[in-house]
Amino acid sequence: MRYLSHLAQVGQQADTLIILLPGAYQHPEDFIEQGFVSALQERKLAVDLIMAELEFSHIADQTALTEIHSELIQVAITKGYKSIWLAGISIGGYVAIAYANRYPAGLTGLLLLAPYPGNRITTGKLASAGGVQAWTPEFIPSDDVELGNWSWLKTHATATNIEVYLGYGEDDRFAESYLMMAEMMCEDRVNKIAGEHTWPVWQRLWQNFLDKRFIKTIHE
Repeated sequence: MRYLSHLAQVGQQADTLIILLPGAYQHPEDFIEQGFVSALQERKLAVDLIMAELEFSHIADQTALTEIHSELIQVAITKGYKSIWLAGISIGGYVAIAYANRYPAGLTGLLLLAPYPGNRITTGKLASAGGVQAWTPEFIPSDDVELGNWSWLKTHATATNIEVYLGYGEDDRFAESYLMMAEMMCEDRVNKIAGEHTWPVWQRLWQNFLDKRFIKTIHE
């Protein structure tokens, strides 16, 4: 798995690591170009970054999950990081949820920026059930990642200690699905702002997350 790394302080490892997973047709370099690294630097946060690349074929056959686990998460644990986050944009958010579903141990939290919710058949099934809270998952095959993701989101609050933050634009084409996701999360961990499924929205959401989860925590 190809990735780029950024240390908050050259030559010194921070206690916190965030692994960024890109959206479709995006690359690790895009996180740099779109200001994700500079947002950390401006805030002088002691947070290291890994910016990964996802291949579609590896998402489809789920080998991306084993790659993230063996090449990134396990290595980070071995290095002694005390707090490890997965932050994903669109399909990267989808992969982040799938990872937490398969390998929950060692994760502190997820940041889901406009995560891909699945196809219309999947989201339609949830909507017709009256929303995720009313939906009762039956047996979900291991290769049905979409329903597996929704099932994990439905139960994560009581089944794991993983913090989950959701951010999206109110005009995003998947906004109705995000409203269903928001039903299962603490209100203060959902950030809805103006905009669509675009970089400017994700930039603002990233900045808001850093301010809320890290700067606010420092001052408390």
